[in-house]
Amino acid sequence: MTIIDSHCHAWEVWPYDPPVPDPASRGRVKRLLWEMDSSGVSRAILIAAGIRHNPRNADYAQQQAHKHPGRLIAFPDVDCRWSPTHHAPGADGRLEATVARRAPVGFTHYLDEKADPSWLTSPDGAAFFAVAEKHRLIVSLSCGPSQMAAVRALARRFPDTPFLLHHLGWVPASPRIDSEALRAVVNGAAEANLFVKFSGFGYAEGEGWNFPCDRAREVAKALYQAYGPQRLIWGSDYPVSQRYMTYRQSLEIVRARCDFIGERDMALVLGGAMGKLLSERGCWSEPPVEAS
Repeated sequence: MTIIDSHCHAWEVWPYDPPVPDPASRGRVKRLLWEMDSSGVSRAILIAAGIRHNPRNADYAQQQAHKHPGRLIAFPDVDCRWSPTHHAPGADGRLEATVARRAPVGFTHYLDEKADPSWLTSPDGAAFFAVAEKHRLIVSLSCGPSQMAAVRALARRFPDTPFLLHHLGWVPASPRIDSEALRAVVNGAAEANLFVKFSGFGYAEGEGWNFPCDRAREVAKALYQAYGPQRLIWGSDYPVSQRYMTYRQSLEIVRARCDFIGERDMALVLGGAMGKLLSERGCWSEPPVEAS
């Protein structure tokens, strides 16, 4: 079974507080590849994020993907919430320019998870995602549960475009497994082109250090029951996930602790579903994996 990490990062300079003693090396690809090797992860998607000290992170991610073509694919960040052009007019042209320059398989777009999502279905937003549809791009989308109605409308408008929702749909920690936020993300399963990344378990736990994150795994179980293994995609969120767990634990929280997922379905979650999306676009072709 080929394991694909669908969501990880790499930075030339560590972007987060508090300061670390090794800011010039902690976020580098070299460390990511070592962690992948140590955990038996064959391939990974670098989700670019041009945040603090790293305005050219998409360039760094692409350079590293070219350096390691069998192991890494870069998804550039386009008009994300930290960009000065975020939701400014002309987003479709900026995405076209990114496609012309980088020829990506997919890209990532970060919303402010608490902001009004109406831009997604506005004329400017529709033009932006029409470019994604034209080039058959995978959209890695960071959005909050309160934005799911707009995301579902977007998915219906572009049914051939896969939208991969970050970090269990950003369902927040809650003592109630039937929370309104969880219901909003579960209901998104009605749109066949919405996928959910099995990543960011620490965010959904509240006390994210409380491995193996029992509350987050209950969220994951509800999403598994709604979306099925063909639309659930594991990701480590490394190196950000080190706030809560090791790289290996970010894998084992799914592989060893989500005992509600059978062996064949697990192969889909850990690589088969992501591999199918990529192989449909000419990347990393693998034998198909069937659900149980």
